[in-house]
Amino acid sequence: MADPVPPWHSEQMIVQTDSDVEIRPAAVTDAGRIAQVHLTSWKGAYASVLPAEYLDSLDATERAAQWQQILDEGTRTTLVAEGDGRLLGFASYGPSRDEDAEDGDLELYAIYLDPESWGRGVARDLMRTVLADVPDGVPMSLWVLSENERARHFYRRHGFQADGVERMDDIGDTPVTEVRYRRG
Repeated sequence: MADPVPPWHSEQMIVQTDSDVEIRPAAVTDAGRIAQVHLTSWKGAYASVLPAEYLDSLDATERAAQWQQILDEGTRTTLVAEGDGRLLGFASYGPSRDEDAEDGDLELYAIYLDPESWGRGVARDLMRTVLADVPDGVPMSLWVLSENERARHFYRRHGFQADGVERMDDIGDTPVTEVRYRRG
């Protein structure tokens, strides 16, 4: 099934960055590689926040099936960053799921990189590509673990600010606090 173009998405884009990284729309065939990056990134980013047993229990096959369904549905935009002959990271965004969102508000659902790509500018390039696709004046939100200071700093550098809304969640039987950031 061909992915319909979401209403906020101006065109299917392929971006070649200065660092020989190509950013393009994800295809259903990318689901397994997206899942692998997703899990590897979680294990690297959340090792000090979530129990090792939980992180070790995450299943790549299940996550790939989830990503295949997401990509099949076509209700969000997912971009992948490729370089060095492999998938380096991805970003996924679409309509905001926040209770207080207005029609047309967007949400960045995920932006993850293989830890080997951290600090190479790949996340910056992905974020710039996402933000270039957001129409002027359209608000975008995201949720980040309060303990993830590296990510919080990254989001602030890209114009997102904590708006004072927090929520409690339970991940792997561990209570965590998520902070909402907004831009626009």
